Amino acid sequence: MSNNQNEEQPGQLPVPGAAYHPSRKDRLRPAELLVLSGVMALFTGLIVLMATREFILAGIALGVAFIVALVVLAMFSLSFKPNADEVSDLEEQNRGK
Repeated sequence: MSNNQNEEQPGQLPVPGAAYHPSRKDRLRPAELLVLSGVMALFTGLIVLMATREFILAGIALGVAFIVALVVLAMFSLSFKPNADEVSDLEEQNRGK
């Protein structure tokens, strides 16, 4: 165990000015939203392509579906109520500033 003052221990308040390191889950969340939106958009684009056989119309539908899916998923992710661990983490971050 090191004696580094910037190293955060479990249950210990962060040192002001110390760098915040997000968890792996926090770092990958935007990628999850992008991939899921891309899959939804690809599905929509393929359905439109098979129905109309027009590449331009399918491309437009793909782009619109991607943007709509991304915005809707982002709004859903913002609407969830944080649990107790997230609330305490947010309070620690606010005190560290």
